[in-house]
Amino acid sequence: MEQQVIELDGAIGGGQVLRSALSLSMVTGQAFRIKQIRARRSRPGLLRQHLTAVMAAAEVCGARIAGAELGSQELRFEPGAIRSGDYRFAIGTAGSCTLVLQTLLPALLQAPGTSRVRISGGTHNPLAPPVDFLTRSWLPLMRRMGAGIELDLLRHGFVPAGGGEIDVTVQPSQLTPLDLCERGALLSQQALALTAGLAPSVAERELNQVAKRLRWAAETLHPITLDPARGPGNVLLLEYVFEQVTEVFSAFGQVLLRAEKVADTAINQATDWLRSDAAVAEHLADQLLLPMALAGGGSFTTPRMTEHLHSNIAVIERFLPVTIECSEEGPERLRVEVRNGR
Repeated sequence: MEQQVIELDGAIGGGQVLRSALSLSMVTGQAFRIKQIRARRSRPGLLRQHLTAVMAAAEVCGARIAGAELGSQELRFEPGAIRSGDYRFAIGTAGSCTLVLQTLLPALLQAPGTSRVRISGGTHNPLAPPVDFLTRSWLPLMRRMGAGIELDLLRHGFVPAGGGEIDVTVQPSQLTPLDLCERGALLSQQALALTAGLAPSVAERELNQVAKRLRWAAETLHPITLDPARGPGNVLLLEYVFEQVTEVFSAFGQVLLRAEKVADTAINQATDWLRSDAAVAEHLADQLLLPMALAGGGSFTTPRMTEHLHSNIAVIERFLPVTIECSEEGPERLRVEVRNGR
């Protein structure tokens, strides 16, 4: 009997709809067909990093695929059995290594043995979480849920050059529910201004803006100069360590964008979250939802419903027998709860 295929409309969101579908297809064994991939984006269809995620997922589970080519807005994916192994994937541009990795991790956690994954491309991309966000914020929570994951940043890769690389080891693991509705007390905070192949004044001006607006002491401000061969590139990271969660906010330097404006972008993200009293900001909310669904339960609070969160809920509920309830607990505090069963 022919397997039932889950039909998805990619126009409900961006690349995350595809990535979540790939992850869920691999772990559930359900085939899917997605149309109108990234239809509302300025460059619709599969870009290089999306295509790498598709091909990587297919390799990990021996999938049969149709429509996997650059610019394609339709894809069919029929998964096979998940295989552990030693994998290497090259995006070939500054497309995000972290998004390709996050597509594969749910499946590799259910693989029969330990896997090692090397991905080359962009490690610090304005349209994706930087590696620092994964290592400092997301992976500690994944480990709290039982995931055996180790990640090493081998080389930084900025837009447009790319050339970065990460090395990841994944142990087979059973995820357990996590409730993350309060931050707890603030333990520490710091700002890191990374530059590669740029004048030292770029980092100085960004950190001066942090000191001015947030009134942080000099010992919390850290300029970090990378190998000029990795540049040109610049990212400002603001890290807040609370008892229950660490959040990392980032902003990237761009041509014709003043260093102070770069700093303002990260500062505004951070102050928006701090004002809300929610446990996690919007990017971490997106990335906790699928692991919680696979764990069969969990909850978190976040400032508001976003397009990513809404579309992710829609995709997850197509693949898994879970109920995801969202309830407002205040003007800037949304509680999201994942429960097993419909």
